[in-house]
Amino acid sequence: MEFLYPVVKFFTAGGAFMLPILLTGAISAAIAIERYITLTKMGVRNRSTWARVEPTLASGDFEKARELTSKDESPIARVLSMGLALQGGVRRRDDVEKAMQESMMEIVPQLEKRTHYLATAANVATLLGLLGTVSGLIHAFAAVATVNPAEKANLLSASISEAMNCTAFGLITAVPVLVVHAYLQSKTMGLSDGLQTAAIRFLNALAARQAARAESRLELVKQAPQAASA
Repeated sequence: MEFLYPVVKFFTAGGAFMLPILLTGAISAAIAIERYITLTKMGVRNRSTWARVEPTLASGDFEKARELTSKDESPIARVLSMGLALQGGVRRRDDVEKAMQESMMEIVPQLEKRTHYLATAANVATLLGLLGTVSGLIHAFAAVATVNPAEKANLLSASISEAMNCTAFGLITAVPVLVVHAYLQSKTMGLSDGLQTAAIRFLNALAARQAARAESRLELVKQAPQAASA
């Protein structure tokens, strides 16, 4: 327990602004943990869904793919199900693509939700640390100006300690929060890119099937005159 004494001494010497910085760090930690768990679960579900759906898209079995995505609530299934719902009745690729983009516009904000608060929290922690520094320096100058000469050294030392500790604690809180924010942003972008990649692969599979159908109809048209003349 001895290691706690320097921590408690450091915290108590930092002044009144240490508590708001601690609260900012606690809120940031809660957001970071929630976002990490949520994004990790989404990533696992997306990979599992794609592993089951991708072979059906490659083989052109859209009915099977539609059945698989209709029972799945993962983000990638929601995007694909929007395209698959239009695949049977709409022939234009642009219509299917626009429908899938609309679905992604609803999903991507859910992936990015609350992550931007971490950058704000890091800035707030830094500014609170600087505010604590200013407060400590004000106390230091007040000590020099008003108290007895015998007490000046002690009060000046305590005020400078308040200023430096508060600045240090603000930076100690802000730097990890910024790192976590960057990591979660990277994770979010990876999920968003995965959705776009799945959508493009689906559209390519749809285009390949439409091209095969067109080629088959053309072949039938060519064979029709030959059958009639025979």
